[in-house]
Amino acid sequence: MSAASVLPLLLTMGDPCGIGPEIILKAWAAGECDDAVVVGDPAVIQRAAEVLGLCVDMDVLAEWPAAWPHQWVGSKAHLRVLAPAGLPSGLAALPWGQVHPDAGRAAAACIDVASALTLQGRAAAMVTAPIHKEALGAAGVPFPGHTEMLQAAAAAHVGRPLAVRMMLANEELRVVLVTIHLSLRRAIDALDTPGILETLRITHEAGLRAGLPAPRIAVAGLNPHAGEGGLFGDEEIHIIQPAIDAARAEGINATGPFAPDTVFMRARHAPGHPGEFDFVLAMTHDHGLIPVKYLGVEQGVNVTLGLPLVRTSPDHGTAFDIAGTGRADPASLVAAMKMARRLSAQTAGRGLTQEPTP
Repeated sequence: MSAASVLPLLLTMGDPCGIGPEIILKAWAAGECDDAVVVGDPAVIQRAAEVLGLCVDMDVLAEWPAAWPHQWVGSKAHLRVLAPAGLPSGLAALPWGQVHPDAGRAAAACIDVASALTLQGRAAAMVTAPIHKEALGAAGVPFPGHTEMLQAAAAAHVGRPLAVRMMLANEELRVVLVTIHLSLRRAIDALDTPGILETLRITHEAGLRAGLPAPRIAVAGLNPHAGEGGLFGDEEIHIIQPAIDAARAEGINATGPFAPDTVFMRARHAPGHPGEFDFVLAMTHDHGLIPVKYLGVEQGVNVTLGLPLVRTSPDHGTAFDIAGTGRADPASLVAAMKMARRLSAQTAGRGLTQEPTP
């Protein structure tokens, strides 16, 4: 049995004022957390249990065991919670659905602990419940989101800068983004040939880890009709096409640039319609994420590529408008857990780390 098959998943609780604790508990009640440990505040978990009308037995770990596998604490029917040292007090008393600095501090602390344990090889993967970017900012966290936090932690762990990319995936479509949390104007200005080539390399490596011998990567253009030969913009000619050519010279199966309004339909794997591509590369955040989310937010999974660890998350946010009502759907979190298990097993089975080849 591989190490990844016996090591647990770590679930970070997300923003304590959002739906993260609720969807974690719903997943636990559905029997999806037998191999998982929640990194979070037990009082916050208990508050969510009361909202859901669940009676939850928690086995609280004050610290991580020195070695794993170990004898599970208590019954496997219990929810295991690792409470990081130094969490702000009174988190369970914070109002649902509101930005609070302590909520941002708590979310960041859980991410820090989970990423450290996973980077040390003491957990199979980490699955992150949603956090709120305003709460992070209010807490003074110098990163806008999970991706940037994990990139910094991983770079410090390996001792050199790391390039990472965001992929949103479901059973029908995998989309990798060249730019993420930037305004549209800044994202367009940030596009360059080296960045697109780097994204193609990271995507290719991810496909190899997933067992694809020659991952087929379609590159979406930036402009309408992929620029129409320069009529509607020349980024495809001067920035995107050179990156594709360089990638193909390295043996990467990249094609395009294709019109962004049709390439996602061509790549979609659906009954009676095998997709033409394994991945689509999109230049900007909404260009790439709208098609995946339109197919169903409940099945979408956010995967961070380029890290020396497996990290997935639901493809939705904190849902402050319904937090504390018990109405949150855990389907995307469950999908994220299943994908984390699969990616961990594939990585271990192929004798590969998650870090791309320099």
